[in-house]
Amino acid sequence: QVQLVQSGGGSVQAGGSLKLSCTASTRTFNPGVMGWFRQGPGKAREFIARISRLGNNWTSFSRSYADSVKGRFTMSRDNAAKTVSLQMDSLKPEDTAVYYCTARLFSGTVYNDTEPTSYDYWGQGTLVTVSS
Repeated sequence: QVQLVQSGGGSVQAGGSLKLSCTASTRTFNPGVMGWFRQGPGKAREFIARISRLGNNWTSFSRSYADSVKGRFTMSRDNAAKTVSLQMDSLKPEDTAVYYCTARLFSGTVYNDTEPTSYDYWGQGTLVTVSS
């Protein structure tokens, strides 16, 4: 069973930056989509960003972001390390949440990338706290 292992996160003051990373436990794992969600206190799990490969490998890909983080967060993939990262800049107190890495085997328009139920694998979650 593939596991997604997250690292990074922590606490920062508003305006600061943090970086999250996510690596699959199996080197041969080649998902079609990887994403990030977050869940704040008392809130539903919320889509943040996703990256999808456009062919059989990751030489060509597309990215999308939630409006709430667009321009502040950047999702990237290191093909050699098979790691995805989420660089979070200009953090706000409302960004405080547990952040989850996720993956789905297949990409395509039949899936709603913003829905948690569309994904097959989840990381353990990482707490990000932004103080004002």
